[in-house]
Amino acid sequence: MKTTTIIELCMSPDLGGLELYMAKASLFLSDKFNLISVINKNSKLEPYLQEKVNYKVISKTSNLFMFTSAKKLAKIIDEEDVSLVHIHWTKDIPFVILAKLLSKKKPKIVQSRHMTMTRYKDDFYHNFLYKNINLMLPVTQQVKEQLIKFIPSKIRPKIEVLYGGCDEVSIFDPLELNEHTFNVGMVGRINKDKGQYLLIEAIEKLNNRGLNVSAYFVGNAMQESYLDELKLSVKTKNLGNRVNFLGFLKDPYPFYSACDVIALASKKETFGLVLVEAMKVGTAVIGSNSGGVVEIIENEKTGLLFEAQNPDSLANSIETLLRDNVLRTTLALNGQKRSTEEFSNNTQFVKLANIIQKELEC
Repeated sequence: MKTTTIIELCMSPDLGGLELYMAKASLFLSDKFNLISVINKNSKLEPYLQEKVNYKVISKTSNLFMFTSAKKLAKIIDEEDVSLVHIHWTKDIPFVILAKLLSKKKPKIVQSRHMTMTRYKDDFYHNFLYKNINLMLPVTQQVKEQLIKFIPSKIRPKIEVLYGGCDEVSIFDPLELNEHTFNVGMVGRINKDKGQYLLIEAIEKLNNRGLNVSAYFVGNAMQESYLDELKLSVKTKNLGNRVNFLGFLKDPYPFYSACDVIALASKKETFGLVLVEAMKVGTAVIGSNSGGVVEIIENEKTGLLFEAQNPDSLANSIETLLRDNVLRTTLALNGQKRSTEEFSNNTQFVKLANIIQKELEC
């Protein structure tokens, strides 16, 4: 495989599960292929690639300058004799396809589909885009069904489900949290779709019931204004000693381990890598009953599902695990087993390497 050159590309300026997946995929695939990672000048991924992966930086700030950026990518494709480009961020599709058309090499394009699809793609523009994608790798069966539903068969690329995974866990010391409260953690970008406000409402309800519960949030703020709203809500609800914002943590595993429960309250999470990671270290998990979460959590077997967008339901699930140590321990152990067996990065990246090699041979 090493004789073939491929590109792992993600021009997103953010730092979350999608971007970190690209970095981890780059590290793994660099042992299998001649690999070049391509990132945005404004990317936060550079520290994860330095001295580990051959990478190149391209400036891409808006569609207005897409042609110039695409020419730079096309030059890399031709000079490095690139046979395949693997992309992750949906907004990169037009940019990469333009680069493909500008190049002499005309590499294959594979997209890992980390996000949901909610509307039909039957206009001229999307016809053009999807005709130039060779393979799509949705991260859940649910996303696969959406792709089949919304992309007309005449332009639909090949589709193969490839779940996300989590790293093997090394020995570590848990973070020190308040040992006198029941600690609920939430990890992810600080934005409204992730549902941080729902956990704050649930914490208020639990404390009104006389229960000693605290919440800890880990993640970068997508918009400082939303973070300010959350902090104002905490102040208004008089929860200053119950709700904590820790910012971004490069290694979340010590945090997962320190929490009694990890909750994911997204309105419609595509996959739910946070849950898989928390399960890996033996922490009980709670997730909303929507999106890809239902493909990870087997309700009352490997975690608890609550009614999406319902803070009362979330509060009730937290209270259940607070009051029932035996259930919490059982769910944690079952979840750890499921995460290890079905959602490890090594397993999923081996599948990814095989899928890419098979596509190259087509």
